[in-house]
Amino acid sequence: MTPKLPAEFLQAPIAHRALHDISDRRPENSRAAIRAAVEAGYGIEIDLQLTSDNRAMVFHDYDMARLTGQAGPIRRITSEQAVEIPLLHGDDGIPALDEVLAMVAGKVPLLIELKDQDGAMGTDIGPLEADTVRALQSYKGPVALMSFNPNSVAELARLAPHLPRGIVTSSYDPQDWPLTDSICDHLRGIPDFDRVGASFISHEVHDLNRPRVAELKAQGIPILCWTVRSPEQEAQARAVADNVTFEGYLAAHPG
Repeated sequence: MTPKLPAEFLQAPIAHRALHDISDRRPENSRAAIRAAVEAGYGIEIDLQLTSDNRAMVFHDYDMARLTGQAGPIRRITSEQAVEIPLLHGDDGIPALDEVLAMVAGKVPLLIELKDQDGAMGTDIGPLEADTVRALQSYKGPVALMSFNPNSVAELARLAPHLPRGIVTSSYDPQDWPLTDSICDHLRGIPDFDRVGASFISHEVHDLNRPRVAELKAQGIPILCWTVRSPEQEAQARAVADNVTFEGYLAAHPG
């Protein structure tokens, strides 16, 4: 039976890449941003990339240049090296998933996105999913996993059928994606939802009026969305979405 998305994910807004603000030395996916989100009572969305020693690190990009000033794929360094590489506008290095889990410790919902490791949303995946599940074995608290790559979600279902999982979905405009038109056309329709045992989607905020999103919502599927950047945009998104992933402002807590 497909595990349901915990109710906590439909309550407090979710801070995109944690509650980041470089003016306060809190870069995205950093320890400082995670601490700030916990203190503010927000849910937290983080991203995972893989290192050369097959460890899940909390980091968004494939290349390290934008976030560290040091060019090169994070996949070509070890986890020990990653921890020592300082994040720009921050005070420490790239955190490991294990450390972040210890920091959050179930205090707020944790939404974990596994970045596609295949390069074309294909089946060349496995190590990132395996290390993520390893790290979560003894975790207590509301957690959910998701990926743009449906094959990653299917692998998570195989490795940890008890953990709630979803698909990150999009309009898949080929101009915005390093994918073929045929792959974009396939993924745009969210055809793999049932196949991978997903229990929710997190959909691109500018595309929430897509009929397939309405179809899933009518089935009672929770709809999250990314990335909301203003209270006005949030108000519009909530006409469809059950909760928002936000950045650049402080989303209001419900009630």
